[in-house]
Amino acid sequence: MRPLDCIVMAACGPALLGIGVYFARRQRDATDYFLGKHDLPWWAVMLSIVATETSALTVISVPGIAARGDLTFLQLPFGYLLGRVGVALWLLPGYFTGRQETAYTRLGTRFGAPTRRLASGTFLAIRALGDSVRVFATAIPLAIVTHWSLATSVLVVICVTLAYTWGGGLKAVVWVDLLQLCIYLFGAVATLWAASRLAGGFGHALARASALHKLRVVDFHLSLTEPYTLLGGLVGGAMLSAASHGTDHLIVQRLLATRSLRDARLALVGCYAQVDGEALAAEGLADIVIGNGAKLRLAEFLPPAESDWADAARPPPTARAHHTRARAGPPPASSVRCGSPSSTTSRASAAGPAAIR
Repeated sequence: MRPLDCIVMAACGPALLGIGVYFARRQRDATDYFLGKHDLPWWAVMLSIVATETSALTVISVPGIAARGDLTFLQLPFGYLLGRVGVALWLLPGYFTGRQETAYTRLGTRFGAPTRRLASGTFLAIRALGDSVRVFATAIPLAIVTHWSLATSVLVVICVTLAYTWGGGLKAVVWVDLLQLCIYLFGAVATLWAASRLAGGFGHALARASALHKLRVVDFHLSLTEPYTLLGGLVGGAMLSAASHGTDHLIVQRLLATRSLRDARLALVGCYAQVDGEALAAEGLADIVIGNGAKLRLAEFLPPAESDWADAARPPPTARAHHTRARAGPPPASSVRCGSPSSTTSRASAAGPAAIR
């Protein structure tokens, strides 16, 4: 690790714990702990929802989808908007009727205790399984940069997360989400810039991707076999968003912490219109550029790839002259550590199997 990496990691951990301690000292009752006393600003809840929707799995998996195919997976957010508008219009008013602290209280009032128990039990089971994978995925880069074992990295992630959530309650969770979102966005911009240099610049990467029909976003065909079509994105995205943002306590708890129904609606729909739409569009662009950059980096250490898409990742000779190193002998030790076949293969695998065929 470079000194800057150590500084960032050394500052981030205590900052998370400090936020938890700060809000732990200001807890007054259960409503304050679980719902932030219904006093969180809508924009903070909006950004917290965006941070909650994005995990290490998103960063790992989405570039692979774009590298193997095209950008038609971005049709799903069209349906997300429909689902969130439906939740804002029809479900949120019920949650703000009376004093309800969970999504399942509303289900119990409306459909009875068995429905409430089934829904809450399903949430706990699915959330435990899903978060186990997310914690493991988060521990992988931590283990790489710190040279800790995976078990140690998992334990550190769990302990830090438990410390600020257990002590600080929902307010700590929301404000930590904002901090993590800022770090994530800064890292995304830095990664996009570095990948563009490896790929010979944005212009070259996008031109080659366009020539290989990888910039297609909308597919109007009616098909039951294609994974991403406009109709499938609208229907599937709407149902998925309605379920996750309308009944999942992970999101509903944040919405209930806002000051009013109007603020909850702004947070729910705004997290798509103001952030998600732009983020997904930028993410699609980043996938193309990062995919090119990863394949170019892999090509420096491995024999030339046979696929056209891997060849297309190479910039023209004038641009490639700045990135190609002499092959007179084995790479120096520093290069092996930071750009060895194993590490570059792991980066390229995030761009999909096409990168390492």
